[in-house]
Amino acid sequence: MSVPTFALNNGVNMPALGFGVYQTPPDETAEAVQVALETGYRHIDTAAVYGNERGVGEAIRRVGLDRDDVFIETKVWITDYGYDATLHAFDKAIGKLGVDKIDLLILHQALPGEFDRTVGAYRALEKLYTDGNVRAIGVSNFMPNHLDLLLAETEVVPAVNQIEVHPYFRQSVLLDIDDQLGIINQAWSPIGGITFYRGGSHGSTLQDPVIGEIAAAHGKSPAQVMLRWHLQQGRQAIPKSVTPSRIQENIDIFDFALTADQLAAIDALDTGVRGGPEPEDITREKYGIEIPEA
Repeated sequence: MSVPTFALNNGVNMPALGFGVYQTPPDETAEAVQVALETGYRHIDTAAVYGNERGVGEAIRRVGLDRDDVFIETKVWITDYGYDATLHAFDKAIGKLGVDKIDLLILHQALPGEFDRTVGAYRALEKLYTDGNVRAIGVSNFMPNHLDLLLAETEVVPAVNQIEVHPYFRQSVLLDIDDQLGIINQAWSPIGGITFYRGGSHGSTLQDPVIGEIAAAHGKSPAQVMLRWHLQQGRQAIPKSVTPSRIQENIDIFDFALTADQLAAIDALDTGVRGGPEPEDITREKYGIEIPEA
């Protein structure tokens, strides 16, 4: 299966659908990623703080694809912010992944209370980009004020902003700002799975009657409808699963299209309630997980 691509603001092409490994245990990561690659996914999204970069690299080697055929994205955690520390974080990442270049390297969060560290980290990404060690750079969970502060102190506009987006939490203002800046929005928790473990009062998007009705009209699953919603609105989606049947289902979204009315109906489900952490609450004291060398 061939996945279409989005052109980033520097001309690099990124698959429109990625495969995520958030909360995938390290000992299950290689198998899940191998299934994904064999199914047709060509973008794998991991992060230093996930603890499973090594499994991603192992799966890529197992499948035997050319390195240029797999788009690898990983993230620098806040404990490795600061210019020199972030340069070293890159070294740690490529060592675990077993590659010499990363396609997309992003900052995992802003550090609002220590934004100088955030700027230093991003300047390190700019250096890695200029030197050809990474093909594109970006950010994750950056709100409009964070983007304003970052752009005032740096040179390279982020290629992506990976944020929580799903039918129950759309972040419309942020989506529009990213679009205006030429930043591709990446949706983590694209089908609203975060509403499960946060105990969201709105329940599961998979059981939503509006989404269910649209899914029935197309002979698709609710998850497929939500992923299609993202793609048709110009967002990259990064679903995750360790179940082979769901991995296959999530990529089978390129043979149908939602109508304008259906897209609007899904937009209208937005509650404005965030499932993940508040970006303004991120501190090293609260989230300071040390990233091991190997």
